[in-house]
Amino acid sequence: MFITARNLRATARGVQMQCVAFAVPILPGKTETSRDGTRSAVEGERKAAHESSRERHGISREAVWLQQTPGGDLVVVYLEAKDPQAAFAGMGSSQEPFDQWFRDHVREVHGIDLAQGFPPPEQLMDYQRGR
Repeated sequence: MFITARNLRATARGVQMQCVAFAVPILPGKTETSRDGTRSAVEGERKAAHESSRERHGISREAVWLQQTPGGDLVVVYLEAKDPQAAFAGMGSSQEPFDQWFRDHVREVHGIDLAQGFPPPEQLMDYQRGR
């Protein structure tokens, strides 16, 4: 399971969202493809479809960082959603054109087939001052 009780975050409207963060390696030579795909979803021709997809899957926040390391590039992803597991299952099975494109993009850039599921990360620590 993605979420423990400590991974709940209240939004500005007081709604509880579950959150998850994970890192995914980028296949060699695919960093620019990753950047281009992200740009098209955030500010380009796929922006409206991206927003519709995330709303449909209950995702209220999605943040992605590119991290360069000596072992290769990776993306760090942070999501807030009503149900992150359901969101990943929906993205993995949806027949909507954007979701199909997203699955193809993830497979090309990361070598991960979302249609086969996505293993949740193991949380090792959750430090919170005063708790």
